[in-house]
Amino acid sequence: MPTYRLDFSYDGTGFHGFAAQPAVRTVQGELEEALSKVFRGPIETVAAGRTDAGVHARLQVVSFFAERAVAVSTVARAVTSMLGPEVVAHGAEEVPDDFSARFSARSRTYRYQILNGPVPDPLRRHTTWHVSHPLDLDAMNVAASAFVGEHDFAAFCRRRDGAGTERTVHEARWAADGDLVVFSIRAKAFCHQMVRSLAGFCVDVGRGAVDPSTVPAVLEAGDRSRSRQIAPPHGLILWDVEY
Repeated sequence: MPTYRLDFSYDGTGFHGFAAQPAVRTVQGELEEALSKVFRGPIETVAAGRTDAGVHARLQVVSFFAERAVAVSTVARAVTSMLGPEVVAHGAEEVPDDFSARFSARSRTYRYQILNGPVPDPLRRHTTWHVSHPLDLDAMNVAASAFVGEHDFAAFCRRRDGAGTERTVHEARWAADGDLVVFSIRAKAFCHQMVRSLAGFCVDVGRGAVDPSTVPAVLEAGDRSRSRQIAPPHGLILWDVEY
């Protein structure tokens, strides 16, 4: 049974998240249906990350076993043909049997995009959060720098039974490109809604509603109510996965 890796991207606007669910349209559900046609048998995928409804991916990775071998060029081309332009495969390859898109990943990078200007842009409404209030980028970066390192992010995570909230963040920073303000954060793993919570907190810092020096105290308290707002999903992009 060959093992495959598939790299692809998607616009999450029309999906109820990545993970397969009964009776609703999801990225994984559509992808597994397409792959099952390519391999002429049921395919179950393991993903590098599970994104929420409305969240996008510049690079998502899945791995899966197949009962039969299919040329990797055929796999990528067929997926794009069936699911594009919403889902586009960039490449497929056979990998060792012990490769897992989830557990073999060394780090994941997310980006959160904010359109910071007086009026929204209808052409970017699905990929940016419009914030009209001017943002203090320096203050936001002071807050972001406090996220780097090993911390308990309980204050910034939606709790799941049996799931821990301690994570190690390798990099977190804000940068501006014209009217676009982008949050980039890299870690081995994230807990549920962590990036959106961190982004929302930093926006409150940028508006002047929160002092950036309070981040260590919020982390220490572990109180979800102190993380304030959660940024909407459509500005979030799974940007990269490193192996």
